[in-house]
Amino acid sequence: MADRPKRSALCLLAGFTLAVLLQCAIHPASAREIDTRAGSPERLSSRAGSAKGPYYVDFRARTAASWGHAFVWFGKTSERAVEVAGLTPAGNTLPYVLGHLTWVPSETKASYGDLDPQYLTASYRVYLNEPDAKRVFAYIKKLQASSPVWNAETTNCTSFIGSIAEFMGLKVPHRWQRPESYVNSLKAMNSGRQMIHLSSEQ
Repeated sequence: MADRPKRSALCLLAGFTLAVLLQCAIHPASAREIDTRAGSPERLSSRAGSAKGPYYVDFRARTAASWGHAFVWFGKTSERAVEVAGLTPAGNTLPYVLGHLTWVPSETKASYGDLDPQYLTASYRVYLNEPDAKRVFAYIKKLQASSPVWNAETTNCTSFIGSIAEFMGLKVPHRWQRPESYVNSLKAMNSGRQMIHLSSEQ
C-alpha cells in the first residue's frame, strides 16, 4: 500500500514528460499554408520599393514550445513572395526527441510558424545587390540540398543560418545559444550593418 502513492507520482511525472515532449515537436508547414501566408501582405515585413537594396536575407527567430527556432527569409524587396530556409527534424515528435541523442533526417524548408509574425522574437535583415543575391541564394539552395540530418547539439537551426551568415562575410556567434539570442548576437556583432557586399573570393 505504501508504494501506491509512489507509483501514482511516477505515472503523473511520466504523463507530464510525454506532454512536454509532444509540445516540443516542430511540425513542417504544408505547401498550402505557405502559399496562403506568403501571399498575405500583412504577414510580410518586406515592402516594395526599399531604397536599401533590391534583394534581402532576413535572419529570424521565433518561439516554439521549447528552445525556439532560427531560419531565414530571402527574396526580392519589390515582391511579396518570400522563400524560407531552415533546418528542422523531419517528421513529428519522435525524430525531435531522438535528435537530442543522435542524427535524424532533416527538412530545410518552411516549418510551422515561420510565416507568422506573432511568433517572431528576433530579426536581422541585410540587403544585397543582384549579383551578390544570386550567389547567396544559390548557396542557400545548395545548403538546403546538402543538409540531410538534424541534431540538437551540432547540426541544428542556428548552425544552419550561421553558415549562411558566414558565407555572406558576416561575423557569427557560437551556435550553442537560443535562436533569439543567436539572431540578436549576430546583429550586434555586425553593428546592425544592413548592406552586404560579397568579396570577390567568395
